[in-house]
Amino acid sequence: MNIKVVLKILGTVLFWEAVLMFPSLMISIIDDSYDINAFVISIVLIGVIGIFLKSLNINDAHLRKREGYASVAICWLVMSLLGALPFYFSGAIPSYVDAVFETASGFTTTGSSIVTDIESFPRGLLFWRSFTHWIGGMGVLVFTLALVPSLGARSVFLARAESPGPSFGKLVPKLSETAKILYIIYGAMTLILIVLLMIAGMPVFDSLIHAFGTAGTGGFSSKALSIGYYNNPWIDWIIAIFMFLFGANFALYYLIIKGDWKSALRNEEFRFYGLTVIASTLLICINILPMYNYSVSEALRHSAFQVSTLVTTTGYATADFNLWPMFSKSVLMMLMFFGACAGSTGGGVKFIRILVLIKSVVYEIRHTIHPNSVQTVKIDGKSIDNDNLKSIMIFFFSYVGIIIAAVIIVSLDNFDFMTTFSAVLATISNIGPGFEVVGPMGNFSEFSDVSKITMTACMIIGRLEVLPVITLLSPSIWKKH
Repeated sequence: MNIKVVLKILGTVLFWEAVLMFPSLMISIIDDSYDINAFVISIVLIGVIGIFLKSLNINDAHLRKREGYASVAICWLVMSLLGALPFYFSGAIPSYVDAVFETASGFTTTGSSIVTDIESFPRGLLFWRSFTHWIGGMGVLVFTLALVPSLGARSVFLARAESPGPSFGKLVPKLSETAKILYIIYGAMTLILIVLLMIAGMPVFDSLIHAFGTAGTGGFSSKALSIGYYNNPWIDWIIAIFMFLFGANFALYYLIIKGDWKSALRNEEFRFYGLTVIASTLLICINILPMYNYSVSEALRHSAFQVSTLVTTTGYATADFNLWPMFSKSVLMMLMFFGACAGSTGGGVKFIRILVLIKSVVYEIRHTIHPNSVQTVKIDGKSIDNDNLKSIMIFFFSYVGIIIAAVIIVSLDNFDFMTTFSAVLATISNIGPGFEVVGPMGNFSEFSDVSKITMTACMIIGRLEVLPVITLLSPSIWKKH
């Protein structure tokens, strides 16, 4: 392991984290709120550490796969630990464990919260809290690669370790150009969403907050009742549609920009994603009709919003789905597990992996019936090689194994099973709310510090899709040769 190259990458990330705190500081200065000093101290501290580390002289800047994976895992961990300082120094969140939980939830676009009175927070902290969603949505290392010279062709390991999905593909030959294209699309979509929310009647500051949460599929709101506070059908539908759009693979938008609509619409993962969302929305709509006095428009609005927010792992809410029938809650639980598409800002297992696993089962059945036939698992007409199939199987097994281990640890708090299981699933899938105590009208404040630390780890593991964090824990990765 080349520790110096990892520290240099960490320094660059921390430098930009300090820079990205400045808008929040400006808002605090304008409001003359009590969190000004907290932001100043945090920016100076993080900035000094970042500048010191990024100025390290290294003789060997060679970035191998192990350095790439270790850099991503360490950057996300340290970024969360230091990003929590404004909450802690200001006293808004007196417990450092709670502050780290909230910050990790922001950067990983989880949206789970320990805050019980969010509307009492000053606007500067609210902005930083939601801005972490936007920063973490596309990936902080991808952001860094878009702004600074990369470490050569091998920097693809950084993008692979951070990008959601079983594989990372460059849109153009240069990785830094790919990162810039992704962020241009991401930024443009966010700007359009902000404008639409303002037109629909949402205040400017609230539009920024909720656009950051929607774009990053995070879910932090400035209101205790989340999107339900506004009780505005136009706002509900705008956010529901944009959550769906941000849950799709951003590579498809690049194809559309190039004029290749057919390839984008023929994408098997997107079609599977779209059909699942439509089917789930209609089934839940029918199931909850009696709760809304058989008003199809109301039932459809709430079912579409909740399906979109959970399948994309955003976590906003317009209704307390804890009160919905068990059938609807079961469908929502399935969507929480599925997650969004690869190459999106969403979490979860990802539709592409579910699709490959389904096709693998079909392949095994056919092969059992016709053992002499020659068939392969194909996605978009391309065969999936054994290495990719194996990596998907390993991911799925690791994912389930971590959920089981985390549920056992969190169960020490002695909550009911639905609360315990959904809390773990909500954090490792980067969703936000779960069921019962951690439902859309609840929060995670009642859990012990041990459980909060466990679920914070689940957030980071889920956002980085297991392997980089597991790699970091392997003793062999730290050997010099």
